[in-house]
Amino acid sequence: MKVGIVTFPGTVDASDVAAAIAAVGGEPVTLTHTSDSLDGIDAVVLPGGASYSDHLRPGALARHTPVMEVVIGLALEGLPVLGIGNGFQTLCEARLLPGALTTNGSGRFISAEQSLRVETRDTVWTNQFERGEVITLMLKSGSGRYIATPEVLDRLELSDQVVFRYLGVNPNQSMNNIAGITNERGNVVGLMAHPEYGVDTDTAADGRRFFTSLTAFLDVVSTPRMRHAAESS
Repeated sequence: MKVGIVTFPGTVDASDVAAAIAAVGGEPVTLTHTSDSLDGIDAVVLPGGASYSDHLRPGALARHTPVMEVVIGLALEGLPVLGIGNGFQTLCEARLLPGALTTNGSGRFISAEQSLRVETRDTVWTNQFERGEVITLMLKSGSGRYIATPEVLDRLELSDQVVFRYLGVNPNQSMNNIAGITNERGNVVGLMAHPEYGVDTDTAADGRRFFTSLTAFLDVVSTPRMRHAAESS
């Protein structure tokens, strides 16, 4: 399993993502914003911690880089893509996911452990979770408030595309308590919390299952939505 990790100027979490992929037996492959090929890549992760174009909007310029042009095309064909933090913002800017991320309602940067409720397991990246399960991941964001039009929110809810909700507290004041969403196929997922910080089996390991979900998907296509994504890739 080769997983491409896309780095932009300012990306700081790529090494943590690489360690998480290696921890489940995968091979991390570094891709820069200038990369123009994903040959041999089975999945892509857009890590958080980037500052590229944050002076405009987080993810605004990243969407127009050579690597994202390739990622967009292959994601539309079914390539698994996970966007974390700034990566989530980039996926929204690229219109691979609907809505947008804006400044936290408090106006402050947040860095804290956060409880999330799993809303759906029917994605490439969450098939090892249970619907309704409560997990804990690290959250660090300054622009993590998810917003969308009423029509988009209704569509997300009706189509089972809300993947995670904030539980106990809504730290970013996101609409509908949304912490993560997926596209209709279930191959593209974006979330604000950071699973790469929770892969150690000796401590909290909720984040590890994002990456074991990917390996399970690549080994066995087990749900209708994922089967459609695989057959389209």
